[in-house]
Amino acid sequence: MDRTIEGVGIEDLAELLPLMRSYCDFYEVNPADDDLETLARRLISNPGEGIQLIARNDDGEAVGFATVYWTWQTLSAERVGVMNDLFVAAESRGSGWADALIEACAQECRTQQVTSLVWQTALDNLRAQAVYDRVGAVSERWLDYSLDVSARPDG
Repeated sequence: MDRTIEGVGIEDLAELLPLMRSYCDFYEVNPADDDLETLARRLISNPGEGIQLIARNDDGEAVGFATVYWTWQTLSAERVGVMNDLFVAAESRGSGWADALIEACAQECRTQQVTSLVWQTALDNLRAQAVYDRVGAVSERWLDYSLDVSARPDG
């Protein structure tokens, strides 16, 4: 089986967006479709922010995607790639696509002269954790927090 994984272009949006929606459904979140498209278009037009990769099977059908954002990590004083998204369509899981997408993300990091690829997953996503262990990734001991800064404080 040939594995085609390439950077997303405008011509890929019609196939990428349903994958992004399925990924959001998997994590039970519901951003607007227009917002997902805006995100994808922003990365296409601003590769300095990050890159989305799309995976295609032998028939040219999109079967998965990954998103990597470029940033800095103070604790290592180095640039890193943050793999925010890794998704393979249900019918294509178990056939090595996740491993191939991770390797493609790692290659993009090398191209950008980024020293590490980092990511997170849900604590109960055991299938993904098995993939990450298989490709040689090391789990970290951090607890994630988030703060909604969109609301203005009163007063």
